Amino acid sequence: MRWVALYLLFLLLSSKVFALDCKNDKFENTNLTICKASILTDDVRLYLRNKDGVPFGNFNALRQELNNEGKELSFAMNAGMYHPDLSPVGHFKEEFSEKKKVISRPGPGNFGMLPNGIFCIGSNLLNVYETLDYLDKAPKCTYATQSGPILVWNNRLHPRFLKESKSKFIRNGVGTSADKKYAYFVKAEDILNFYTFARIFKEKLKVPNALYFDGKISRLYSEELNRNDFGWPMGPILAVVRSKD
Repeated sequence: MRWVALYLLFLLLSSKVFALDCKNDKFENTNLTICKASILTDDVRLYLRNKDGVPFGNFNALRQELNNEGKELSFAMNAGMYHPDLSPVGHFKEEFSEKKKVISRPGPGNFGMLPNGIFCIGSNLLNVYETLDYLDKAPKCTYATQSGPILVWNNRLHPRFLKESKSKFIRNGVGTSADKKYAYFVKAEDILNFYTFARIFKEKLKVPNALYFDGKISRLYSEELNRNDFGWPMGPILAVVRSKD
């Protein structure tokens, strides 16, 4: 029987194993789509512009360029606020190249409702940092995107969230596990306020840190769910990519 166990282990190690898992779920009365990725097995990246320097703007354009490179788009989501020209509002890093510096000062809108945060993709970590903590720790991020407000930080909801807030929109964001190995990408399919959206990460997913990406324009691509949302052009895109071979 030992040779059978060794053979099965060989098959496991020699085959492609992916942790990416997308599913439809629910929190209280809110319908959700949740996709879980692992830095151990999934190729998680951020994209903004194509090889000609033009913003992708949508999932189809990114999928086509990846296809030309012999890759497949498994999952994607809009990943941070952006200006009318689709450039990121805050810090953005792509393949170690800093495209925009960190903005740490308070400002208007959701982005400037401090504390805000930065989602970091490193060679062996996926983590949401509060912006000042990111500047202090200076983690080695291959990719990074800044957005705001932070939803959950050190297991606590953002202090300015109000339970009875009537500001409700479709929203999406990311939460990261305590060991920094997993990220949960969540899109609410029904309108909800920040307080309830943050509770999804803290109470349902039980992650210590989570970051808001955006609202109203929130969109998601999932090969697993046969889903490809479309709408107005978007800026930064978070993607999980696979090789075709």
